Amino acid sequence: MSCRSVAFALALVSSLAACSSNRSKEPAPPLGETFGAEDTYSRSYAVPPVTACEATRRALLGQGYVIGKMAPETLEAGKSFQPESDVHTQLKVLATCVPRSDGGSIVFINAVQDRYALTSQSNSASVGVSMIGSLSLPVPGGSNANLVRVGSNTVQNQDFYRRLFDRVTFYLPGTPADAPPPPEPAGPPDPVTPKQ
Repeated sequence: MSCRSVAFALALVSSLAACSSNRSKEPAPPLGETFGAEDTYSRSYAVPPVTACEATRRALLGQGYVIGKMAPETLEAGKSFQPESDVHTQLKVLATCVPRSDGGSIVFINAVQDRYALTSQSNSASVGVSMIGSLSLPVPGGSNANLVRVGSNTVQNQDFYRRLFDRVTFYLPGTPADAPPPPEPAGPPDPVTPKQ
């Protein structure tokens, strides 16, 4: 076998090895999203979708949420928090209730947490001065404070959703009136970084 044949054979083997190694290394899912089988964002109930959505509405109202939009099988609610003097957080909860073939329903809930920072911008008045031109002078008491969104993420805290679905269950028909309510969530949930 000539040197040229050996070199060609080695090049062919190395290229085939490179191809097989590239196939075995699948690219990582974006932001760790795996579409796993966990039921973090949904629960099944043995009631029609309209009844499940009404229980969801009551659960959110009972925790101080303001209902923004509502249809028979969907709703959107929001709540505001201010953990620090210059930080504002809004939690928006979206719920969709879909029918099951057995007459029950599946309630899908996801929460989006938006964070805002308070930025101050002082107003100034432009004054024309001969020999100098125009000067910008601050107007007393004329500062504007604006909220600027600095971050947004889907809440992935499983305990937050578990407690919310427990509240929905509490408001379903047939729950004994003297049943103790489940523990209430304390404050906004901390965002959970997706697994890498």
